[in-house]
Amino acid sequence: MGRARTLAEVYRRFGEAEAAGGSPLYERVARALSGSGEALRAIGTAPARKRHPAVILAALHDLALDGRAPALAAAYAAGDGEAAAGAAIDTLLHMTGSVVSVAVRRPPRDDETGRCAVLYPAVAEVASRVGVRAVGLIDVGCSAGFNLSTDRVGITYSDGRTLGDPESPVQLSSEVVGGRPLPARAIPEVVARVGIDLDPVDVTDADDARWLRACLRPDQPERAARLEAETALAATAPPVLLRGDAVDVLPDAFARVPADALPVVTTTWALSHFPLGSRLRFLHRLDEAAADREVGWVSVEGVGVAPAIPTFGDRRASGHSVIGLAVFGRSALHAEAVGRCWSRGRLLAWTADPARASSG
Repeated sequence: MGRARTLAEVYRRFGEAEAAGGSPLYERVARALSGSGEALRAIGTAPARKRHPAVILAALHDLALDGRAPALAAAYAAGDGEAAAGAAIDTLLHMTGSVVSVAVRRPPRDDETGRCAVLYPAVAEVASRVGVRAVGLIDVGCSAGFNLSTDRVGITYSDGRTLGDPESPVQLSSEVVGGRPLPARAIPEVVARVGIDLDPVDVTDADDARWLRACLRPDQPERAARLEAETALAATAPPVLLRGDAVDVLPDAFARVPADALPVVTTTWALSHFPLGSRLRFLHRLDEAAADREVGWVSVEGVGVAPAIPTFGDRRASGHSVIGLAVFGRSALHAEAVGRCWSRGRLLAWTADPARASSG
């Protein structure tokens, strides 16, 4: 009973705080689950770390999308909160094993949209500073690899600047604040796309692609349409996906970038999942790779998370992230903070001098 009451509080808070306002369906479903002792006992059969509402609701959504929970799928399609609440409870009670199996097998996935708006100018900038005509992108914590399509999306900024491909099916927007304009440079030719993740998502696999959709809330059609476009774009040039710890896998990733291209490693809110020792070993891996050629690193991480990247003197709990650039040469490391961003890239401030000349 104590466990059930704890789960009840978690689900009630999720409905009232996290889902409220953004997803009426999930607000109603979470509140209904919090009040059903039978549903909470079914959820309680999952491992403790897999009982969170985001995981269980995604597992239920996955079953609905797969046609295995038709009543729940119909309620979601109709936007009927009461019917969705009843169908969710019924699915949990009659398909407990299936719900738990999906939840255990798959980690929840964050919405990656918006990261390219920060990455595009930063990748172009690091390539310009080294003076190269081709880059190989290596994304750490790649998930579905959408960051590896940064050069293939179109981005409109609130200051009127546009970057990327204006004809791309994926069009993003970002608000620019502060007095510095974004650099207008284009990303040079991308000759390699390599993703590293403990559990990468293959967008060409139907089950993997469905799980990405399941992690979105069912009453957010605009986000679903954007995800569909991003998935289709990534599938036209699938990246090489390397499974494993980044510190161990990075040498293999570097080997997949042609010798005449600059490897550019990108991390977007990935290093916070690494203990400090692993972050320092990650930095050492980049330095090791630079023994034979220059290596670029673009980081978008919380204040103080990315080793060697300055923080502007900002406090760790300041609520924003720092955009960092680093170039590892054969004998030196140059690291610089070039901006700040908020809301996963939907708002950014560029602080570096956009007129800075390249080193090549």
